[in-house]
Amino acid sequence: MASTLRSEYNPSIAVPPGEVLQEALEERGLTQSQLSERMGRPKKTINEIVNGKAAITSETALQLERVLGIPASFWSSLELNYRDVLAKADDRERMRPWLSWLDQIPLVHLINRGWISKEKDPLDQLRVALDFFQIASPDQWHRVIEVPQVLFRKASTFSADPAAIAAWIQRGKHQAAGMRCEPFNLKVFRASLDKARRLTLDPDPNRFIPELQALCAKAGVAVLIEKEVPGCRVNGATHWLTKEKAIIQLSFRYLKGDILWFTFFHEAGHILLHEKGEVFLETGKYEGILEGEANRFAENHLIPDCDFAEFLSGGISLDSVIQFAKRIEIAPGIVVGRLQKENQIPHGGQWESLRYKYKWAEGS
Repeated sequence: MASTLRSEYNPSIAVPPGEVLQEALEERGLTQSQLSERMGRPKKTINEIVNGKAAITSETALQLERVLGIPASFWSSLELNYRDVLAKADDRERMRPWLSWLDQIPLVHLINRGWISKEKDPLDQLRVALDFFQIASPDQWHRVIEVPQVLFRKASTFSADPAAIAAWIQRGKHQAAGMRCEPFNLKVFRASLDKARRLTLDPDPNRFIPELQALCAKAGVAVLIEKEVPGCRVNGATHWLTKEKAIIQLSFRYLKGDILWFTFFHEAGHILLHEKGEVFLETGKYEGILEGEANRFAENHLIPDCDFAEFLSGGISLDSVIQFAKRIEIAPGIVVGRLQKENQIPHGGQWESLRYKYKWAEGS
């Protein structure tokens, strides 16, 4: 007997399986009692299914297929969809008291950057924000996202918005997940840094950034350039996506080449010197033992201490900086940055002509 029973349904609408079963019985001229006899199931069970008090199990779906000629997969899918829609409706109501959490995160910036979609319904906006942070509810926000050792490592040295940092770090995780990298290899990464150092001579980030990313990806390190979220106030960060993929995330803060490269090598120092799983945020104020170690690594890798000491023994001028940088094959601006950091020369003035300056491209 051909059936005109609806075999498709809208997944966004909760179609009670019992209603569909009742339609099928009426179409075939069967009563609930007759169905129970044909299935060998108590009439009470059939009645509870029809009235939505009992679910259609896999076993029941197979029995309905034999008796009614409607595939078991249909009944199973109908039941699954029905329960799923009900669960989502219940979840939306549970989420309603959490709407105020949206005021605690940089929602406007997440939307403007295209990191999450803009939703008309506040509950839908809450859902996509939770999806972005990969948490089930705001209850997990402080415990999972605002982890003290991650976001407040430098709480004593700078004022920043933890939610802005959390959003920036989370964006890095999403970006790194889509980057192809070899499994992390400490020796390969260490060897790659000499090649990375030579990239400092290139003033064009459109060239050196892809080269740097490809070079580090071979060692299991994803290098990301992500403009900071207002209130974030970090130059860069080191964190781990998995045990086999490290992340060096750079903000291009201040848009100066020497700051960018020093931050990169500082982060590289954390990866080489410190344990996996640690998260480091860099603001330019390198305090603490671990920060000091990474700081010295970056300084010496960019400009070897012995070479720098020899250079300082002579006179410091624009020409001497250019000649010294050429001799050790490093960008002159990096030498200027080191000299300024050690108070050998003043900030600004003629020295700025040797520092590479960048700007964000429209839409980047």
